[in-house]
Amino acid sequence: MPREWVYGRQAVLAALRAGRRPCYRLLLAEGTVAKGVVADIVLAAAERECEVVYAPRSEIARRAGAPGHQGVALLVGAYPYLDEAEMLQTVEDAGRKALVLILDHLQDPQNVGNLLRTAEVAGVTVAVIPKRRAAQITPTVVNASAGAVEFINVAQVTNLARTVEMLQEAGVWVYALEGLPQARVIWEADLLGPIGLIVGSEGQGVSRLLRERSDGLLRIPMWGRTPSLNAATAGALALYEVQRQRFTAERSPASS
Repeated sequence: MPREWVYGRQAVLAALRAGRRPCYRLLLAEGTVAKGVVADIVLAAAERECEVVYAPRSEIARRAGAPGHQGVALLVGAYPYLDEAEMLQTVEDAGRKALVLILDHLQDPQNVGNLLRTAEVAGVTVAVIPKRRAAQITPTVVNASAGAVEFINVAQVTNLARTVEMLQEAGVWVYALEGLPQARVIWEADLLGPIGLIVGSEGQGVSRLLRERSDGLLRIPMWGRTPSLNAATAGALALYEVQRQRFTAERSPASS
């Protein structure tokens, strides 16, 4: 089974607590005092019966392959992606509260990590990424998400357009986020019920094929001179608009 080194205190703690991957060895920098987050990590490692080894920082940096390891690295199994069948079952189980985030070939690991961190906090049912020409859930992404990806469901698919069709057939309304004049302002859209949101890549936006396959285009209003929002920011704003509408609807007199 493939193995990799997750690094950074919050990322390592999340990997241990989530319990979704096998954990083999925890490296802590020599001289590290077990207090605060480090104490939580040591306790979680003991609960998982994971070997703890104190090592030079240079060794941890070599294993992590990155400078921001914070004196901790964890050897774990491969990331547990959902397949399409598991994705659809997860969406079906969520019913009308299903919220799907579709990443259309995002390349920047920091963007992907930041967006998936927001997605986990915002209660996304499942995030979808393509297998090729896109950032995968690497240790860099895990670290950028502060470990949030260890708790969120991520499906890895071969064909995004076909996946959008499958979601639509399952009753999900799928919208593409695009700053085009013909796109509807997101505040004006009815986002109750099962919803999917497509966030485009940093340079190209949502592909033409996915725009055409979607149930509509949504845009986030902008008043400044900058032509577009960062992909992670746009996705975060859209996810919270969905949840804002649901929150409001659940507390309206008509729903009681």
